[in-house]
Amino acid sequence: MGKDIEKQLMKAEKLYKAMQYRRAAKLFISLGSKFLDLNNFELAKNCFFNAATGLINEEKYLIALDSLRNAGNASLFENNYLEAQKFFKDALEYVPRVRNIVERNFSYVLFSSLFYLCSFVKGKGEEGIKLIKKIKNHVDDDYFKENPLIRLIKDITIAVKDKNNKYLEKIEKEFDQFKFHKGELNLAKQALVIVKTQVSLNIKLNMDKEVYTTNDIINLILEVDSKPLLDILKHPFYDYKLKELKISKIGVTLSDNLTSHKKPKLPIIIKPGQTHQLEILIKSHFQMEKPFIGPIILTSELDGNLLFFYEITEVLKPKLISPLPSLDISIKNLRPPLIGKTFPLEILVENKSVGEAGQVSINTKLSKELKLIRGTLEKQFHSLKQNENIKWEINLKPLEAGDYIIEFDIEFKDPDGNNYEEIKKFPLAIKL
Repeated sequence: MGKDIEKQLMKAEKLYKAMQYRRAAKLFISLGSKFLDLNNFELAKNCFFNAATGLINEEKYLIALDSLRNAGNASLFENNYLEAQKFFKDALEYVPRVRNIVERNFSYVLFSSLFYLCSFVKGKGEEGIKLIKKIKNHVDDDYFKENPLIRLIKDITIAVKDKNNKYLEKIEKEFDQFKFHKGELNLAKQALVIVKTQVSLNIKLNMDKEVYTTNDIINLILEVDSKPLLDILKHPFYDYKLKELKISKIGVTLSDNLTSHKKPKLPIIIKPGQTHQLEILIKSHFQMEKPFIGPIILTSELDGNLLFFYEITEVLKPKLISPLPSLDISIKNLRPPLIGKTFPLEILVENKSVGEAGQVSINTKLSKELKLIRGTLEKQFHSLKQNENIKWEINLKPLEAGDYIIEFDIEFKDPDGNNYEEIKKFPLAIKL
């Protein structure tokens, strides 16, 4: 900062302290413009804010609004969107004091629109929409409906909601009619970079199977294709060098019978042109009439600065069935099996499946070298409830040494009367 500018700054501050607000404001505005040219945005912001404060004290509201607008622009040059947003919101407090109705309408729409754009680039566009709905009651209806900034916000909202590039192309064609200051121009272009990203990203959802049982883990694959984002890099309208897309959080809406089992390790960084797959594991617990997965919300950032929430509106409807019924059989030697010696063999049947097994029939088949001494090779049960078990013993006498197989042929019905057949085989070693 040169000595001349430093002297002028000291003079402006001295005038302000002496409550000569009008003279101080004039000097602060001049200094603010010089600091902008020097890219000293912090001092520029302070000068414009001091000018606005002095002008408010003098009830020069229209010029004060212009100074607050310039202070907000100085913050935008530093990508400090939330600070700029505060300047624009402060300006709205003084708009009702502007006497000229045309200027008042203009200021209401301008500052609320700038507030919206600051909200939008930080992922809080709904805050901006809420404010615009509030100021609408204070603006002439025809002026509000026909204002280019209001149309801009409507087109942004529809483009993001419908992922429709037509509205974005419309904004690009009409962009020159928005009389933005330079900082605001950068803000609007960055907002449109987010819109372009939302419209262009190609995201697919796939489940690893068509049918799942209520014991299965659903493997949901989310594929993010960022190749369309390369268009931002080469599009002269945006003039934006996109470096990376970061996904920091995934929110999945699930029906009551599904729970999130495991999400991918986050955050993930995707460079423009890359394709990345995310694996989401979902646990199913019980059947219901219409299970669903989705919508899915991705909390995302561009270059660590521009925040947005990408909504995947597609809803998947996994087909869930009850696990297939099954009976477990195990055998246990109650004494070591030796040639020529009778030993007891315990047979255990367990129903570990969901639901009752009815009309259970078990037929045991032995190798000819194993002689049945006592017991029966066939068993029937009227039913075997879930988690119920039955066991019995047979006595066998090995005739020769060797490795043999004991086979069980099982038949039963599920609660719906469907027939099931299973074969279980167990090795049995006979030693000398």
